[in-house]
Amino acid sequence: MPRTMQPDRWLFGATLALCLMGAVMVFSASAVVAREEYGSAYAFIAKQLVWLALGLAGMLWLMNTDYRRLREPAVIFSGLCVVALMLVGVFFLDKSHATHRWIRIGPAGIQPSELAKLATILYLAWFLEIRLSPRGTGPGMGDFLRTLAPALGPVVVMVGLIVLQPDLGTAFDIFLIAMAMLFVAGMPLKYVGYAAAAAVPAVFLLIVRVPYRMQRVLAFLHPESDPQGSGFQMLQSLIAVGSGGLTGVGLMESRQKLFYLPEVHTDFIFAVLCEELGFIGGFSVLALFTVYAWRGIRAALCAPDEFGKLTALGITVMVVGQALINLSVVLGLMPTKGIPLPFISYGGSSLMVMLLATGVLLNISQHAE
Repeated sequence: MPRTMQPDRWLFGATLALCLMGAVMVFSASAVVAREEYGSAYAFIAKQLVWLALGLAGMLWLMNTDYRRLREPAVIFSGLCVVALMLVGVFFLDKSHATHRWIRIGPAGIQPSELAKLATILYLAWFLEIRLSPRGTGPGMGDFLRTLAPALGPVVVMVGLIVLQPDLGTAFDIFLIAMAMLFVAGMPLKYVGYAAAAAVPAVFLLIVRVPYRMQRVLAFLHPESDPQGSGFQMLQSLIAVGSGGLTGVGLMESRQKLFYLPEVHTDFIFAVLCEELGFIGGFSVLALFTVYAWRGIRAALCAPDEFGKLTALGITVMVVGQALINLSVVLGLMPTKGIPLPFISYGGSSLMVMLLATGVLLNISQHAE
């Protein structure tokens, strides 16, 4: 008797819980700023709910679409070409916040670098499956010219374009996803060392030669040396987290969101969550991402083919890795980066991509053996 195809309820429930918590916290964190800038406390939450509805619809559609249809070359290369054209196209549009990161379509904005994450995952999963299946008959992961070079070629191009926007945080995130997928696919450890050795001087120059990035590093090392300047954001974030105590000051009662903490509804929304909901709220978020990681890794281990295995791994690394980076920044464990907290931070492009990717992951979990 054939088994019933059921999605992973743990993964589905954790995702919905994170989205619900995100919607509540976006409204709580943005209401004052929205009223000041747009005259309505609902300006940001209204947009976020529209993106959430679209993202959930896309997640449900992909959850019920066989993931193996995504490994068709027409899908893979069409996605790569569209994302590459968008990454190039942003340089011909007006800047937003002194960067070339968004494509504006009326009141909405699309961030191509977010789409690049999903395009990278699908391309690498497709390409590595071809090289590794059947095992032993083709060039292995140790063949640089026939495997690693063509695998990393499109990734390096997209990462380079994202660095030029400039968006070093997202570029690092994509590089991390690619390295994780290649390593699990069997890339020799020596190549990981080579990649790290090549990346260190490049990252060093990208930080040292760009004043605002250097200020962020110095603020991370010594935030108290300039509490009203470069160290202001990190100190205010730590004050918000510490003020919550065990149970928090109460929903909608945050003081740091009253124009003390910059980017309060985007990159630093976790600080407001900890202030209003306390340790219990912050621990709940960590627990939900832990469930996501557990079920994502399980789906990867039990996937029936290499494409499903690598796609599930890439999606899990994308979501959980981005969450860890954001939480580390908010807690003062890393220099400040413009990385949103998946499912919770305000931002349509990030929310949409995370939900679409989760839809693919849920479908892979249905086929898990």
